[in-house]
Amino acid sequence: MKIKSIETFSTRDVGLVRVRTDDGAEGWGQVSTYHSDISALVLHRQVAIHALGEDVSDLAGLGGLIDRIYEKEYKFPGSYMCRALGGLDTALWDLHGKAQGKSVCELLGGAPRPIRVYASSMKRDITPRAEAERFLRLRDAHGYDAFKFRVGAECGHDQDEWPGRTEEIVPAIRAALGDEADLLVDGNSCYRPEKAIEVGRLLEAHGIRHFEEPCPYWRLDWTRQVTEALHLDVAGGEQDNSLALWKHMIDSRTVDVVQPDICYLGGIERTLRVARMAQSAGLPCTPHSANLSLVTIFTLHLMGAIENAGPYVEFSIEEADYYPWQYGIYSDYPVARDGKVQIPEGPGWGVSIDPQWLARADYRISETD
Repeated sequence: MKIKSIETFSTRDVGLVRVRTDDGAEGWGQVSTYHSDISALVLHRQVAIHALGEDVSDLAGLGGLIDRIYEKEYKFPGSYMCRALGGLDTALWDLHGKAQGKSVCELLGGAPRPIRVYASSMKRDITPRAEAERFLRLRDAHGYDAFKFRVGAECGHDQDEWPGRTEEIVPAIRAALGDEADLLVDGNSCYRPEKAIEVGRLLEAHGIRHFEEPCPYWRLDWTRQVTEALHLDVAGGEQDNSLALWKHMIDSRTVDVVQPDICYLGGIERTLRVARMAQSAGLPCTPHSANLSLVTIFTLHLMGAIENAGPYVEFSIEEADYYPWQYGIYSDYPVARDGKVQIPEGPGWGVSIDPQWLARADYRISETD
C-alpha cells in the first residue's frame, strides 16, 4: 500500500486533502483552517515530495513517516509545515479506518458514543446580556451544561474589549445559568501576569473552572506565574506546534490543562504524543477545536479514545453569519443533544465530503510517475 497521489482542494479558509494508494484505497484529511491555500501549497512543495511512494500499509509506522518528513524539512519547523503535515496525517487515519471498516476512534482504542461538549462562544463584540440570553436559548435547545465565553481583548495588553466588559460578563453569565453550569473563559493572550491573576480572582469568586490562555501564549513564564497563583484550572497550548516546547510546558507545569489543536500541531499522531506526555504528568487533555470544519470531527474521535480526556470537547456555537466557511464541507454535521455530541460511527472519520464544496475549491495534485 504505497502512496500514489496527494490531492488538495482549498479555499482561503479550508483545505481538504485526499490521499490515494496504489491498491485503490483513499482517505480524506484536512490541513488547518485559516490561509489554508498556503498550507495546501506547503503540503505539495514540502510534504508530498517525501510522502509519495511511501509504504503506509502499517498504521503503526505513521509516526515514523511524519517524523521523517519533518526532519527532511528541518529548516522549516514552524506553523505552516505542521498545518500541512496534519493534512497528510489525518487523511491516512481515514484511509486506514475505511480499509479496516472501523472508525478512527476505534483504531485509537476507543468506542464511538455520545460525548459531553461545552458550548464555545467566539464573540467579544457581544454584550454580556446578549451572551447570557444566547446561552440560555442554547441550553434549552441542546441541553448544554457547560459554556465558554471570552474575556479581555485578543492580545489586548491588559485592555478589555470595552471598559468594564469582563467585570460585567462574568457575574452575568453565572447569574443567568446558575450554579449547576460549568463555566470556562478564554483570555486569548490578553493579560500580563498581575492583571491575569486579578481577573482570575474574579473568575474564582464566580465559580469559573477554566481560564484559557490568560497571557500571551509565547510568554510561558508569565502563564506559569498565573497557574501557580490561582486555584482554578489554567489551560493553554492551542498555538504551540513544537513537541520539544510541549515537553517543556508539561514538565514545568506551565498549565493545568493541555489544549493542543490537532490541525495546528500536525495531526493525530503528534497530538497523541502530547496527550501521552500530559497523561504521564497527570494532566488532562482538552484539545482546541474552535470551528465546525473537520477539526471538530478529528477531536471527537481522539477524545473518545485517550485516557486523560478532559470532561468535555470544545464545540463551536457560531453560525454562518460568523464562520460562513465552516459549513457545507461534509455530510451530517454534528448536533448537540442533551449537552452531548455523537462521535461518528462510520469507517474512518465517519463523514462524507460534499462534492459541491470540492467543485468550488482550488485543486492541485502531486502524484508518482
